[in-house]
Order: sequence, then C-alpha cells, then structure tokens
Amino acid sequence: MAGHFEATPGGGAAVALDEVEIAILRSLAVQLLELIGPGDEPAEDADPLAALFAEGPSEPPTDPALARLFPEAYGDQDTELRAASAEFRRFTENDLRARKRTDALAVVRTLDALTVTGDEGAVLELTGDECRNWLGALNDLRLTIGTRLEVSDEDEGEAGSLYRLPDSDPRKPMVMAYLWLGALQETLVETLMP
Repeated sequence: MAGHFEATPGGGAAVALDEVEIAILRSLAVQLLELIGPGDEPAEDADPLAALFAEGPSEPPTDPALARLFPEAYGDQDTELRAASAEFRRFTENDLRARKRTDALAVVRTLDALTVTGDEGAVLELTGDECRNWLGALNDLRLTIGTRLEVSDEDEGEAGSLYRLPDSDPRKPMVMAYLWLGALQETLVETLMP
C-alpha cells in the first residue's frame, strides 16, 4: 500500500503516508484553498432561491493557474463566443469555486484526522465520497502546479523534460510533487474503477 491507493470494502480507498507526505499534501491543499479564495457564502437567513441565482464574475481570472482551474467555456475566438463564455461564467463559477473549496477542505480534514505513530506515518482510509473529493483536489493541485511549471504535453511523456531535470534546478521539488500527485491520482482512479 505504500505510496499508492488500494481499494477498501464499501467503495473507499486507503493509502499509507509518512509524516512528510502528510505535511506536503496538507500544505498544498491549504495553498490551493488560498488560491481559490474564500468565496461569498450566503447568510444563514438568506433566500435559498436567490442564492441559486447569485451572479459570479464574468471575466476570466488573470492568474494563469486560476484561469486553468476556471477556464473559458467556449474559448475566445470571436465576440459572440466571448459573450457566451462570460454569461456561462457568471452563473457557474461561484458553484465551481465552492466545489473546489469543498474538495480541498476534505483533504485537509482527512489528513488532520490521522493519528501519526512515530516514523511509520499513518494509513489514510477514505470513504467513497471522500475519494471523490480527493480526486477533485488532486486534479486541481496538478493543474495548478502544472500551470506554474508551464508543463506541456511533451513534458508529460516518459522521455519528457520533467524526468530529466537536474537536481540543481529550482523547479525540481515542484516537479517531484507534480509527478507524485499524478501517481496518487492514478492509483485512486484505479481503485474506483469497477
């Protein structure tokens, strides 16, 4: 189980993590939460129907990582498509941000609930719902890191430049995190396949 998820009875998954891995995953999830932002939560006494039709931003984010997490719906080829993308964003981005926050918070909470024993770390056991949250968060983390690293399709291949970075390259730690998150994501997907 070390380093990869395995299926558990009831549709969940488990993975053994050491203290360093737990700290890295938690730190990355917290940074993702900070990047996504706090969001506009409706007051408890707010009209739920009004909250359903609350409008979000109509312009794409200027930060490339956020633009990757919240892409244009129809591209930006012409004025008509830009207008359609803006309208789509206005009514969907708040919900998408909320879902991404929920996923990242689930990662933080499940990691915080672990009991680490000495140098051995802990076994993280996820329910089926938590697996879906983790898949969303792992995907968002990889998209964010990949954007910051300017990863291309060519870099993803076995002979890609990501695998050949010298240890002295300052991007190396983030590349290692990117690749590790990809392996975690892949094994989690495999556990959920029928």
